[in-house]
Amino acid sequence: MKTKEIIWALRNKAGMSQDELAEKLYVTRQAVSRWENGETIPNTETLKLLSSIFDVSINTLLGSPRKLICQCCGMPMEDDALSKETDGNYNEEYCKWCYSEGEFTYDSMDDLISYCSTHMANESFSSDEVTSYMKKLLPTLNYWKRYESLGGTEKFNEFKQQLMDEFNSLNIEGMPEVKSLNALVGTYVNLEVRLPNGKMMKLLDDHATYLGTQLESVIDENFCFGLVANMEFLMVFTYEAEGENPELIVYKRR
Repeated sequence: MKTKEIIWALRNKAGMSQDELAEKLYVTRQAVSRWENGETIPNTETLKLLSSIFDVSINTLLGSPRKLICQCCGMPMEDDALSKETDGNYNEEYCKWCYSEGEFTYDSMDDLISYCSTHMANESFSSDEVTSYMKKLLPTLNYWKRYESLGGTEKFNEFKQQLMDEFNSLNIEGMPEVKSLNALVGTYVNLEVRLPNGKMMKLLDDHATYLGTQLESVIDENFCFGLVANMEFLMVFTYEAEGENPELIVYKRR
């Protein structure tokens, strides 16, 4: 199906008129009519809104021009297998089992391979065959390519430990010892903070992957520490429940 047919079908399935859909999208009825006639297609921001309204991926709205593959486990994905961000929008890079609301399930390639070899093996595909297949596939996927510059999983674990040691050496009052770090997508940790000049700004890349964690203050239970790091910097934020009143208290280049 083409985009014009998909929008028409979704709108009618939802029982909406062109005027009602236009109102939800902050566009004119004529704009909706042009989409459904195939004269134009919605821009990126409108596609995001359509995705949210109809609970389908942008890929589906565009007629599925891409074969979606989870960039962590390699599983082919339809909309019902796609992960979602904290704001409810689809993340078309990862399946819901490998990524959910900003957090990845697997930091270790070996752990993922072990899980798959146990649960995917069957009469026609032995555990050893699954293991061999996954060992060849995973290094080609975007999520695992980040290991290349660090020299593999073992080096990556050493890097995480180094970051934890660096965070702990900051000796921030009220912050408990950092014992683990998780892979987090930028949109999950990109808090808007107030700069010294009073301007509010987000400092991270929504599409990048960082290592970080959240820790409850041992002094004030109403506050949490948010830790974010990559190969270039360490950041420590404080904030209240639900990320309210965030403040950047440490930025340290590595």
